[in-house]
Amino acid sequence: MTEAELDPVIHSASRLRVVATLAALGVGDSIAFPRLQKLLGMTAGNLSTHLRRLEQAGYVTQTKTHEGRTPATYVELTTAGRHAFERYTQTLTALLKGAQP
Repeated sequence: MTEAELDPVIHSASRLRVVATLAALGVGDSIAFPRLQKLLGMTAGNLSTHLRRLEQAGYVTQTKTHEGRTPATYVELTTAGRHAFERYTQTLTALLKGAQP
């Protein structure tokens, strides 16, 4: 990938929304899957699909646990994901500045 190319893993509108939301959390902070789903207005299946793609790229981790007898999943942006998002926003900013007259 050259400097002017946007990361194709993040570039999908849905994945960009997921990564931007997770990047707003503090480093090391996670969010419960249902809370993330509600914030983004996505179906569970759609969010799961995008999280799986981000997880395969090493940008997101999902921690599955139980709260009492109820399964719970927490989602967190990894350090690699945070760096990828920073590169993405820098590249996008540079592209937009280059487009101005």
